[in-house]
Amino acid sequence: MIANMQKRSLLALGSRAILVFIAGLPVSGSSNLLSQEPQQETSLSEKFEYPVSRTGDVTDNYHGTQVADPYRWLEDDVRESDDVRKWVTQQNELTFKYLQSLPYRNAINDRLTQLWDYEKYGAPFRRGERYFFFKNDGLQNQSVLYQQDSLDAPAKVLLDPNEWASDGTIALGSLSFSPDGQLLAYSVQEAGSDWQTWKVLEVATGEQRTDEIEWSKFGSVSWTADNQGFYYSAYDPPAAEGQFQELNLGQKVYYHQLGDAQADDKLVHQNADEPEWGFAPSVTEDGKYLIITVWQGTDDRYRVLFKSLEQPDKPFTALVEKMENEYSFLGNNGSQFFFKSDLKAPRKRIIATDVAGDDLTAWKEIVPEVEQAMESAGIVGDTLIIEYLQDAKTQVKLFDLKGTFAREVDFPGIGSARGFGGKRDHDETFYSFSSFNRPPATYRYDLATGKSTQLQAAKVDFNADDYEVNQVFYASKDGTRVPMFVAHKKGLKLDGSNPTLLYGYGGFNISLTPGFSVSRLQWMEMGGVFVMANLRGGGEYGKAWHKAGTKTKKQNVFDDFIAAAEYLIDQKYTSPNRLGIQGGSNGGLLVGACMAQRPDLFGACLPAVGVMDMLRFHRFTAGRFWVDDYGNAEENADEFAAIYKYSPYHNLKKGTEYPATMVTTADTDDRVVPGHSFKFAAMLQAAQSGPDPTLIRIETKAGHGAGKPTAKVIEETADLWSFLVKNLDFQPEIPPTESTSN
Repeated sequence: MIANMQKRSLLALGSRAILVFIAGLPVSGSSNLLSQEPQQETSLSEKFEYPVSRTGDVTDNYHGTQVADPYRWLEDDVRESDDVRKWVTQQNELTFKYLQSLPYRNAINDRLTQLWDYEKYGAPFRRGERYFFFKNDGLQNQSVLYQQDSLDAPAKVLLDPNEWASDGTIALGSLSFSPDGQLLAYSVQEAGSDWQTWKVLEVATGEQRTDEIEWSKFGSVSWTADNQGFYYSAYDPPAAEGQFQELNLGQKVYYHQLGDAQADDKLVHQNADEPEWGFAPSVTEDGKYLIITVWQGTDDRYRVLFKSLEQPDKPFTALVEKMENEYSFLGNNGSQFFFKSDLKAPRKRIIATDVAGDDLTAWKEIVPEVEQAMESAGIVGDTLIIEYLQDAKTQVKLFDLKGTFAREVDFPGIGSARGFGGKRDHDETFYSFSSFNRPPATYRYDLATGKSTQLQAAKVDFNADDYEVNQVFYASKDGTRVPMFVAHKKGLKLDGSNPTLLYGYGGFNISLTPGFSVSRLQWMEMGGVFVMANLRGGGEYGKAWHKAGTKTKKQNVFDDFIAAAEYLIDQKYTSPNRLGIQGGSNGGLLVGACMAQRPDLFGACLPAVGVMDMLRFHRFTAGRFWVDDYGNAEENADEFAAIYKYSPYHNLKKGTEYPATMVTTADTDDRVVPGHSFKFAAMLQAAQSGPDPTLIRIETKAGHGAGKPTAKVIEETADLWSFLVKNLDFQPEIPPTESTSN
C-alpha cells in the first residue's frame, strides 16, 4: 500500500483534493446578494492590454519535425530570474484588477466563508493504546491532530500546524507512529513543496526530540519493532538553485537510529545503475521482515525485495524480480506475504506466497478478480478489507485470510468511503462517508459484528434534501460507455440555460468518486449544475480502462470529456455559453487540450497547475515519472506524433476566439513546475482574437495544492466562482450573510 500511496502523489493533487488549487489576494468590502447591482466595470471588459511576453527564437528537432518554443525563457525559476519575476508581477496586477472589478465577488466570498465554517473531523485511527484524529474547528488554516485515551475520553492537541506559520503555509505532511504508539515521526512541508522534513515527537509529553531528516520526497518512514529507529527513503541534497526544478534521481533507503544525526544514518539500499528507481521501505507488523517495494514512474509495476531482520547482515532476496505487474504489499501472517496484484487479473486480486518455501513465485490466489475494479485493500485483525468500485461508487467487502467472503459494508446511498485502516491485533476499524450532497460523517466499524456506529457528522449550513445526485452514462466518440455524476438542486429545468461546471481528470489510474466539497456545494447553491465525468485514463474499471487513456491513446481522454460536454448540451442541461470546464494537474492538461481542440464548446475554462508543454515535461522535478502515462516525445517517434497533436501549448492557434480562461498556478510548485502554465498563458494571450479574458493567476508561497491554508482556498474559490458568474453570464442565488450590506 505504501508504494501505491506515494506514487499517486507524483503528479496528482489526487482525485480527492479537487476543490480548488491556487490561492488569491484578500477580499475586502461587502455586498448584499439579493439586491446587488453590478459594480462599475473597467475598460478591461472592452479590451485587455496584456503584459508583453517577449518571444525568443528557440526551435527543437523532434524526429525530423522542427518545433518552435518562443516562450522557453518562462521556464526559468521565478526565484532566480528577474525577467520571469517581473512577468509574474505584471500578470497578477492585470488579473487581480479584473477580479476585483467583478460583481458578486465579495458576496461569494462571504457566503463561502459561512459555509466553510463548520467542524471537520477525520476518521479516527488507533496506534498503541491511544486513538488519534484530525479536526478543523472551521476556518483554521490547517487541521489539528488530536489524541485521546479512548473514544469516550477527552481529546487533547498533539500537533497544531497552525502554530508553525502565521499565514498557514507550513503544513503537516505524513505520519508514522512507532509500534507501541509512544513516538510519532511526522513530516513538515513548507509553501506547498513536495520536499519533506521529518521530525520525531514523544506522544505522552508532546516533547520534540532532536531527530530531523531532510530531503525526503515521495516516501514515508517505517519503524522497527523495538521502537528505536526507522527506515526511510531520501535523495541527496540538491544544489541550492535546483531545489524546485531539477529532476529527482538516485533515491536511497537509510536506517535512522533515534538520537543520531542524519549524517550518521546507515545506508540500507541503493541502485546506482538505476537512478530513476524509487524505494519504499516497510517493516512487517511482527517486526521480522523488511520489505522494499521498488518503483519507477507512476504505473503500478513493482519489484519487491525482502530480508529477515533477524539476520540483518544478509542481503535482500528478490521476491519479484521484474517490473511487470502490481505487487502492493498488504501484510503478513508469519512467512505468508499478502499482495494486491494485477498479475493475470487486470481488475486486480489478492494473492499470497510463503517466503519460507522453496518457490517464492508459487502464488496462491486468496481473493479472485471480479467484475468490479479493486481500488484498495488492507488487513485489519484477521480480516481482508477490500474496496471495489461499482461504476465509480464505493463498495467495501470483507474476507478472512483464506479468502472466504464474510460480508459487505452498507453505505447510505451514492458516495465515497475512506479509511478502514488498522493493525493485526485490532477488532475495529474506522471510516468516513460522504457524497456531493452529504457532508462527511465518521464511523466505527466492529469487525466481529459488522455494525457501523456513527461518531461524528458534519453540520453544514445547508439542507441536503434540496439537492440530488444522479449517475448517467453517455457514449464517447468511439462508442465507449462512460459514467458521469450530475449534482444540482432539485427541480432543475432542462431548458439549456443552467450554468454548468464539468470537472474531469482522466489519468494515472486515479478514480474519481462522489465526495463532499464546500466549494461545489456553493456552486450548486448559486444555481449551478456540477458534473464529474469518469474518463478513460482513470482506474474506475481497472487496467484496460486506464491504459485506454495513456500514451498514443491519450486522445481518448479528451474525446470522452468533449463527449460529456456534448451530452450535457444535447440533454438540455446547459448550452456552450453557460458551460465551464475545470481540472487540475493532469486535469489542467485535460482542460487545456480540450479548449484548444473545441474552443466553440465552452463558455469558460479553469485549467489549474496543468502539464501544458507535453514535449518537455519529463525534464523537470517529478516529470520523468509521468512517461508511463504520457510517453516520451524525445525518445519515441510514435509517441511524439500523438503528443504533438494535443499538447496544449503547441496547439493554440493565433486568430482564434478562445473562451474566457483563468489559468492558475503557483510560483513554488515543484511537481508541475509553473513554467507550464506561464508558457501556456503567454501563448494563449498572443493567440486570442475574441473579446473574452485570458488571464493567469499566480500564487506566491504555494505549491501544487497539498497543505494549502483554508484562507487561501476560500479566497481562490471566490475568484474562480466570480469569474464563472461573469463569463457564463448568470445571476447567482446567494443567501445574504451577516457580513453583507448594500
